[in-house]
Amino acid sequence: MSGPGVVVEVIVLSEQAGVLYYRDLRTPVSGGAHPDDVARQLAGLSPCTEGGLLHSTSWRAAEGTVVLTYAALPDLRPRDTRPVRLDAASAGAHPLTPSPLTVDLDAVAAHACRHLALLALTDGTVEAAARQLPRLWEPIGKLSPGPAGALGAVAA
Repeated sequence: MSGPGVVVEVIVLSEQAGVLYYRDLRTPVSGGAHPDDVARQLAGLSPCTEGGLLHSTSWRAAEGTVVLTYAALPDLRPRDTRPVRLDAASAGAHPLTPSPLTVDLDAVAAHACRHLALLALTDGTVEAAARQLPRLWEPIGKLSPGPAGALGAVAA
């Protein structure tokens, strides 16, 4: 049985002067590896990373592959980052075609942050990780929480 390839995309988050920043890392999944393991290695996180969190936030089909997106924090090597555009959004053209024709990476990062904001309120594991890195989680906590899968902006 064959199917599309799988690519892991990791949105690695950091904070500077109260502003969220991100960088995007990606690699194909190969050799039967689990996508969670691939994402964790790509982000450089380990069980010893204080406040470390890895969470799958969305997926999309792109150019014959399935892209599994994870949010990861903290960014242990924050270089070549860009600010998270919190107003960025992508949406499908019709309720029965939820996948946008193109997905802007800024929208993926903003969605991941909104999803983390929701989890910080509803998931004890995420809440505990957030307490360990209050400076990084403060700007996330100010966002309108969003559910997984909704790349569009969520009303406050």
